[in-house]
Amino acid sequence: MSECGGVNHTKTLNFNIGVLGHVDSGKTSLARSLSSTASTAAFDKNPQSRERGITLDLGFSSFTVDLPDQLRDEEQQYDSLQFTLVDCPGHASLIRTIIGGAQIIDLMMLVVDVVKGIQTQTAECLLIGQLTCPRMVVVLNKIDLLPPNKRQSAIEKMTKRMHKTLETTRFKECPVIAVAAKPGGPEAPDTEEPQGVPDLIELLKKQTYLPQRNPAGDLLMAVDHCFSIRGQGTVMTGTILQGSLAINDTVEIPTLKVTKKIKSVQMFRKPVTGAMQGDRVGVCVTQFDPKLLERGVVCTPGSLRTLYAAVISVKKIGYFKGSLATRAKFHITVGHETVMAKVTFFGLPPVGSSEAVCDSRTPPSLPCSLEKPFTFDREYFYQDEYVTGQGEASSGPDPEQWALLEFERPVTCPSLCLVIGSKLDSDIHANACRLAFQGRLLQGFEDKSYAETALSNLRIYKTKHKEGQVERVSDDYTVIGRNLFKKETNLQLFVGLKVTLSTGESGVIEGGFGQSGKFKIRIPEGLGPETKQLLSATTKKRGKGGNKGGPGNEEEPKADSQPVGIHLHFKRYVFDPHKKMVQS
Repeated sequence: MSECGGVNHTKTLNFNIGVLGHVDSGKTSLARSLSSTASTAAFDKNPQSRERGITLDLGFSSFTVDLPDQLRDEEQQYDSLQFTLVDCPGHASLIRTIIGGAQIIDLMMLVVDVVKGIQTQTAECLLIGQLTCPRMVVVLNKIDLLPPNKRQSAIEKMTKRMHKTLETTRFKECPVIAVAAKPGGPEAPDTEEPQGVPDLIELLKKQTYLPQRNPAGDLLMAVDHCFSIRGQGTVMTGTILQGSLAINDTVEIPTLKVTKKIKSVQMFRKPVTGAMQGDRVGVCVTQFDPKLLERGVVCTPGSLRTLYAAVISVKKIGYFKGSLATRAKFHITVGHETVMAKVTFFGLPPVGSSEAVCDSRTPPSLPCSLEKPFTFDREYFYQDEYVTGQGEASSGPDPEQWALLEFERPVTCPSLCLVIGSKLDSDIHANACRLAFQGRLLQGFEDKSYAETALSNLRIYKTKHKEGQVERVSDDYTVIGRNLFKKETNLQLFVGLKVTLSTGESGVIEGGFGQSGKFKIRIPEGLGPETKQLLSATTKKRGKGGNKGGPGNEEEPKADSQPVGIHLHFKRYVFDPHKKMVQS
């Protein structure tokens, strides 16, 4: 396969810049003023978007510059540098599109309206950037709106504010530059020269590095546009996320379960023989209806899995204000799809429980839970919600935990991909972050009836604790208990389970006694003398006093007539179809 430069034999390094920011911060005008070659998806085909001047889909456009010095001595010997601008929508409701675009971005350009400063979506874009991107440049746009005599001080003030905001992120000390991409606003004639754009291009060149590109492995291409050309076939344009492709390769469109042969490949309207990770390409196939695939993924046949449920590692996003509750539904972005899913959180067994077994190889200074990979061989503890680091007062790191996602419709994605959970249905205009958690996909369930066939392998348990009282002694080795079960409980399920008395003896439930939910306990070691004395006292007292105080008497007996308690501890596996009770 020839190099990505392909047929025309000049080697161009493609570098993807994500243009993110709050709606109306001027991202599209900035991309337009930076750009010379607008690729197919560029600048909103969508008519409603045209009218409002707002981007609705990932626009792509590119421009080529001389190779900067820092890339000249690389063995790759590139001749030129092509910046591909991925213009991500600023609409809050379209955050899923941004997440889709962010997986292919080498550098983030965060566009901020210099007059308005950081807004909700700006903050969300920052978060997505932190999850998906190593470097950032902040562009303060619309400086033409500042009065000339106060312009410089306003820019300096906003630059300081940006640096302060970024202090605690991975982008601290990132460069901030001021421009006016479209002086006079969207309505102004195009004769107005943009301000500061040449300096921005120089800054982008300085920030460029050689991204890790690897042609090996299975092909995964994110398609953002699909259209037909008469007499040629159907062209899919997109970005190669991993692997490589060449003319005559067979590729699969996994959502449709069809395979197609590649007839020709283009990069920015130049024919090439092949392309690799990070490249933006148009791929032509025949006999395929473009309406079937507007966006989605194309891959090496058989390399992607279609999942009905998945286990992920999970970390809460600090800015998310709500709690993360089990059984709640979240929008899950995985691969290039966003789908609703029901979430079940689980973690390691509590320290001190018999399941929290440390491996003998764990150094004594480390808690045994540290970074143990997820495996079906271990037992996990069911959580009603995501657990944050040790409560209100202290701020330790969150304990390691996982989540089971049960998708409302199947999703197609690569293994170990990034997963983002958000609450996209919360109010767009509320000044609150809607990204809730992030993680990696660890295990997937490909069987449609996974709930019956596979979920029971996931050993997540809840602990249960029931309390009752000893009603009376039968003999030295048997007592009758009450208040542990409801009248209608099937006691057969509990026969053979161990209980302990509040006085210390251990016993085993032998079966029911009468019809009212009372039961018999066998005490193999026999009752201790103090227990017998205590029980004879309480039993006599109840006999003598009759029911004078009514049940209230039993609720708060005097110190000398405390009834003897019965404690039953067991655990139940959440996904065990037989709902068995287990004691360790």
